[in-house]
Amino acid sequence: MIKTDTIIALATPPGIGAISVIRLSGKDSIIISNKLFKPLNNTDLINQNTHTVSLGYIKDSDITIDKVLISVFKAPKSYTGENIVEISCHGSVFIQQKIIDLFTVNGCRLADPGEFTLRAFLNGKMDLSQAESVADLISSTSESSHKIAMDHMRGGFSNDIKLLREELLNFASLIELELDFSEEDVEFANMKAFEDLLVKIISTLKNLIDSFSLGNVIKEGIPISIVGEPNTGKSTLLNSILNEEKAIVSDIAGTTRDSIEDEVVINGINFRFIDTAGIRSTDDEIETIGIRKTFENINKSNIVLYVIDSSKVNDKNLNIYKSNIDKIISDYSNKNILLLANKIDLANISFINDNFSDYDLITISAKDNINIDKVKAKISSYIELGIVNNSSSVITNSRHFSVLNNALTEVQNVYNGMKDGISSDLLAVDVRQALYHFGELTGEITNDELLGNIFSKFCIGK
Repeated sequence: MIKTDTIIALATPPGIGAISVIRLSGKDSIIISNKLFKPLNNTDLINQNTHTVSLGYIKDSDITIDKVLISVFKAPKSYTGENIVEISCHGSVFIQQKIIDLFTVNGCRLADPGEFTLRAFLNGKMDLSQAESVADLISSTSESSHKIAMDHMRGGFSNDIKLLREELLNFASLIELELDFSEEDVEFANMKAFEDLLVKIISTLKNLIDSFSLGNVIKEGIPISIVGEPNTGKSTLLNSILNEEKAIVSDIAGTTRDSIEDEVVINGINFRFIDTAGIRSTDDEIETIGIRKTFENINKSNIVLYVIDSSKVNDKNLNIYKSNIDKIISDYSNKNILLLANKIDLANISFINDNFSDYDLITISAKDNINIDKVKAKISSYIELGIVNNSSSVITNSRHFSVLNNALTEVQNVYNGMKDGISSDLLAVDVRQALYHFGELTGEITNDELLGNIFSKFCIGK
């Protein structure tokens, strides 16, 4: 899969902007650029020091295409480990295409998606898990997802895995050596130390695997369902939280018949709010479908905001309201459920506070934006982010999750085998399998199909 030709791609988003950056990588990138670039200081790029910038013109024979800045990064001190040239030109789509066309005619090839980062991996500038984190960093939309991606790109959990793999490999070598001297009945491996290592590896793998549920929702956005009866102000609440008119607001019951979804960052965490159809008995077929989807969304959510119209609650119907709330809490006991008593400008607040004191309650007016900040703060408090804010690593990649589970299975097989007193040759088989999965994680063991699948999901130019 290693290619040494020179590739080119637009590194900034396509379209018109103030500037655009066009990136080249390959052994001939500086030579090709030097041929088409006329610097104002008359110094050619070939003799230029690495990590320097030159001002000049890109020319096609006698035709000047644009005045540009060219940055030179010489191998091996570059992102890909190859010679890299970055051309900062004006953001005209015509200029971008003209420059790319000119360079392809003069020996460059259009880069495949993710090919720059693929070359960085193949040239040993980063391991596979670090390379995958580049895509996560580019797509990060919140402080927490950015922090996790940066941690992974700097090595994060992959450094821990490499150290554990190295220790396990040392023991594997000693076990294999024992097999060569089986007739002499000698023991090279300290089995007590080996057992301690296995316990440490199992603990590390379990912690990483357990972090995936949190890491995945942080990466994708933590889902929150807004539920309740019709006309309680659910759509108004969504609009208030988003600070925009996302959902249609009406006094007519059953206005929201399908889920309306949008995201907002609160205290560095990306939350995905889902406004659902009002829960009630109805003969309307379309509304019934919407209500069924409401319960589907509750199942998928980490947090449920249960909204009631506090102006309609009184002594006569109080128990009905409590019964409905209790049913939701009972049916979804694994969810964080926050009761929001809306329309407090029209209600007896003391009555609401006194009678719903047993619940996790906030009184609000979604229409007048009263206590919405308290709702956001409460939502943030539900998410245990200690694991994100300390040195522990959080797994967000489903491939890593799968490989870690496979590795854990094999390490546990080794540990159980030791306890059962199985022979060293059978023990060695399980150790080899565990080492294989560790290698899959960091890229020490890989294949073209896996790499093609990973890097095809990257944007072109990265």
